[in-house]
Amino acid sequence: MRPYAERATQHAARRDAEQGRSTLVSRLRLATFIPGLALVIWALTHGDAGLPLATGSCLLAAFAVLVGYHARIEERVAWHEALRVANVRALARAERRWDDLPPADAPVAIDLARHPYALDLDLFGRASLFQWLGPAATPTGSTRLAQWLLAAAEPDAVRARQRAVVELAGLAEWRERLAAYGILAAGARHAEIAAFLAWAEGPPALSRVWAPIVLALTASIWILAGLHVAGIVLGAYWLLPVAIGVLLWFARAHAIDTSFGRAGAGQAALWRYAGIFEHATARAFDADALRAAQQRLSAEGRSAAACMRRFNRILSFATLRYGAAMLHFPIQAFTLWDFHVMFALDRWRAHTGTHVREWLEGLGDLDALAALAAARFDNPAWCLPEIDAQAVYRAEALGHPLIADDRRVANDVTVGPPGTILLVTGSNMSGKSTLLRSIGLNAVLAQAGGCACATSLRLPPSDLQTSIRVQDSLELGLSYFMAALARLKGVVDAAERPRSGRVLLYLLDEILQGTNSAERGIAVRGVARHLLAADAIGAMTTHDLSLATEEPLSTAARLVHFTETVDEQGAMRFDYRLLDGLATSRNALRLMRLIGIDL
Repeated sequence: MRPYAERATQHAARRDAEQGRSTLVSRLRLATFIPGLALVIWALTHGDAGLPLATGSCLLAAFAVLVGYHARIEERVAWHEALRVANVRALARAERRWDDLPPADAPVAIDLARHPYALDLDLFGRASLFQWLGPAATPTGSTRLAQWLLAAAEPDAVRARQRAVVELAGLAEWRERLAAYGILAAGARHAEIAAFLAWAEGPPALSRVWAPIVLALTASIWILAGLHVAGIVLGAYWLLPVAIGVLLWFARAHAIDTSFGRAGAGQAALWRYAGIFEHATARAFDADALRAAQQRLSAEGRSAAACMRRFNRILSFATLRYGAAMLHFPIQAFTLWDFHVMFALDRWRAHTGTHVREWLEGLGDLDALAALAAARFDNPAWCLPEIDAQAVYRAEALGHPLIADDRRVANDVTVGPPGTILLVTGSNMSGKSTLLRSIGLNAVLAQAGGCACATSLRLPPSDLQTSIRVQDSLELGLSYFMAALARLKGVVDAAERPRSGRVLLYLLDEILQGTNSAERGIAVRGVARHLLAADAIGAMTTHDLSLATEEPLSTAARLVHFTETVDEQGAMRFDYRLLDGLATSRNALRLMRLIGIDL
């Protein structure tokens, strides 16, 4: 991960160099403005239009040039800082330094506790899959990435995303710049963008019947005024259309003001996206998914960036009412200025405004694919999973993607075919729950279109159901045991109502551990019968070794286990290696003694 650190250092040095220039130019601005203003004032007050006035005017002109130059320098400072932050975050992701990454709450409205696997597999929050993949450059990208993690795609969509991910993985600089543009656009508030979308997709502020009326009045004013000035018409008849235009303006001033305000609020938010739109459409891609996303970033044959530039030009004419208020009324009276600007905005809205949401959605697709591509780039040894019709989850060197490389232990894992259960036994802290999460997280990544933490992974189109982290609920009045039962019922119901062409993949960790061993054994065997009869595939863990000797597990279970070693000094060590067969060791009492509880 050295390139990230090196690039962060390079961009920090460039930022500091530009910051030094900015400081120098700031001083030059002060050195030109104050003397220049003083010379101009002295010349005007003393009636001397010679050298002092000329010198002062030159200094003020230099000040104006320096203001523009300084603004460009500050833009470069912000750009290199954004690039530095993008690389710092990339390095933090690669090294799993969670505290150095932005928060990763779910960007979509969802009850995580009711989702079939989001809470159990740590999809969101600190040290989560979403935090590791992100942050995406845009809010729509974050939302799209979350949606892909929360719901498996169909095999054709997965393969299309994989081709896009492979292409983007090779474009490190393109992804770096996308992330930097996203950092610069972070000030765009969701509420402002939502308000702009409501305006852009809404009805016109002025009915079409107003256009010929306004055009006729404008033409009448100038024709009659021209005839009056030429002496052809003696009366000031042009005052009549001026008066009518002013009355019409007062009648529609509120509607025009409101529309200008909403358009301006959106423009203030969306101008930050100009760089992202430009960047997203500047490169030609080969993958169909990337080209499809790019095609959404256009309207009426123009790119989103070009459409926004045209919108900004139109809206700049509306600033006359704010930036030159003294001139606004006479210009409005003689040209009906605000009406013409409003007509131009309504035309833009009619032809282009309805595409803005599509732009953001297309940008979200590119952004989410770039996030998956970054994971592929950072982990070149990881595989692109294969989705096929065989109802077996088969992985070689499968690991937990959220565990750092120097601590991760990989295992070969096979789950399925239907009619079998992978039964995982082992002592406390040996790695059983981590194995289940490794299976689940890699299934999520695979069916989102990303790479998997394995040297190879083949799995069927799967609907994932888990029961790993069960919690009680004061709000719903559920005890731990009832919450566990509710989660199990969800798994069984999903298995008995499979979707066509898909296999249920379940992961169950120490189910019903809140009850006595006799009843738990009966319940586990009953759940296993339901899942086996439904042709689901999956894995479950247990401490109860006797379950493996009783039907249906005695014939359906494939037994694997984790174990630990104890050295001559009594220290316990785990190697997290998956072994065939039933566990033969227990360590609960030893662990109690290790933490100082005498028995």
